[in-house]
Amino acid sequence: MATISQTSLSAASPTYATASSGTLGKDDFLKLLVAQLSNQNPMNPLEGTEFASQLAQFSSVEQLSNINTSLETNTSTTSLMAQAISNSLATTLIGKEIKATGNTIKFDGTTPVDFGYTLASAAKTATVRIYDKHGNLVEEIEGAGRLEGDNKMTWDGKGGALDAGEYTFKVDATDEDDASMATSLFTYGKIEGVRFTSSGTMFVVDGVEVPVADILEILKGTTNG
Repeated sequence: MATISQTSLSAASPTYATASSGTLGKDDFLKLLVAQLSNQNPMNPLEGTEFASQLAQFSSVEQLSNINTSLETNTSTTSLMAQAISNSLATTLIGKEIKATGNTIKFDGTTPVDFGYTLASAAKTATVRIYDKHGNLVEEIEGAGRLEGDNKMTWDGKGGALDAGEYTFKVDATDEDDASMATSLFTYGKIEGVRFTSSGTMFVVDGVEVPVADILEILKGTTNG
């Protein structure tokens, strides 16, 4: 009767472990165990203690696999529940005034709009520049707020001389050593609606989509004045 030595079995074993992802799963472990029992030397069978040890290992692999599957299912369910709750709460914010990260302002041609920027420390100079949708400079405001923290501004479109539409702004600030300072820009607006997109929940603020992560504050009352 032909027999397969322990050496040849060991050489064949990796074919099960590398058949899929390179990780030894419970099915692969079982195949190895069956192959070993089928091809063992009848004159020198596995000892009882060694066989019991291998069965215990198989049981452990199966339990770990089941636990991993259960955890993945629970995580997916929890994520879906959290998203549903978030979407439900988002709709209650319609009509609220907000402060959000960004540099786009929407001017209706008459009503002044609010926006601002944050400085990490007091600045020596601060200049605000406003551009139209084509990137043309339409107004430059020197001597803007230089205080540490939030500096809020109200813009009237050069007294209503500019057309209604979307504009962007940037802020150039310097410190006491005339070095450029970093600024964080923000705008104000009212939430008009909520959109659930493939990129996540979006608030529609004055016609512009704003991601939830960009909202800094939910405000009371109006922002103008």
